[in-house]
Amino acid sequence: MKRLNTVLKEDGVRTDLILLIRTILATSKEIAFRVGQGELAGVLGSTMNENIQGEVQKKLDIIANQLLKDILLDDSSVRTVASEEEDHAVGGHPEGTFIVAFDPLDGSSNIDVNGQIGTIFTIYLARDDVPFDSDEQFNQPGVSQVCAGYVLYGPSSLLVMTTGGPTRCYTLDSTHGGYLLTNPQLQIPSQSREFAVNMANYRYWDEPTQVYFDKLLYTSESFEKSSIRWNAAMVGDVHRILCRGGLFLYPQDKRVGNDNGKIRLLYEANPLAMLVENAGGKATSRGARILDITPDDLHQRVPVTLGSIEPVDYFNNSALS
Repeated sequence: MKRLNTVLKEDGVRTDLILLIRTILATSKEIAFRVGQGELAGVLGSTMNENIQGEVQKKLDIIANQLLKDILLDDSSVRTVASEEEDHAVGGHPEGTFIVAFDPLDGSSNIDVNGQIGTIFTIYLARDDVPFDSDEQFNQPGVSQVCAGYVLYGPSSLLVMTTGGPTRCYTLDSTHGGYLLTNPQLQIPSQSREFAVNMANYRYWDEPTQVYFDKLLYTSESFEKSSIRWNAAMVGDVHRILCRGGLFLYPQDKRVGNDNGKIRLLYEANPLAMLVENAGGKATSRGARILDITPDDLHQRVPVTLGSIEPVDYFNNSALS
């Protein structure tokens, strides 16, 4: 099996980007160790604080965020970082080449029950037309990403990443401490009858979305034997789709503050959309391509429909038309 460094060099990835990716992954190994220790390391449970999203922070959320922030700000190639857990962007090195955004632990509600969680990250080239420590550094569409990936912590720790080419999967070799290539090109089937959605939100959806799911679950023969899969962690749901196909949805709803859903464009939707598209799938928001959206806020949210091409198109054509 090939090591990560070898694969990136063969893909023609520039050296400074390779070094930055390795910096991020060095931290992921530390997070993977803390996750594996669980209660033994005293990292479970919640704090008394809320993040910018209004969510109660878990202890491991704070630890992972600080580990990533510290190591990235120490890297001279990093101009600015942004975290789902921080109010604003944090300036690093004014002459740095790259900016990095991350969700330190997606699915953190699963931490205390030993469920799926993961670290999502995305890298862009820094902008010279705005201050180095400005939130505006990240006002770039997803198509401008030079790298997107996540590390899924579980029975094995998996890295899924693209640097513009194929979406590849690597497995952390705990013996030697490196990521080894285990699937050189993930490919999402164009058809699938699996879907991931929080059905508890059905009561808040608009009527076309409700009708779509009424057909999906009860009346349409074309959806016979459809299966719901819901991990309560987008990173886990999307990983299943990358491996097996399917449809992930988090639509907007009628609750105050949820008119754009709950998925963050910068930290979740953009990097996962890039991974899905580069694996032959489709990623949309209200029918438009996610990667073409230019954010105007660091914590902007968007409705998300992504996965296998056929069910994505079917949802967009039926529930959004």
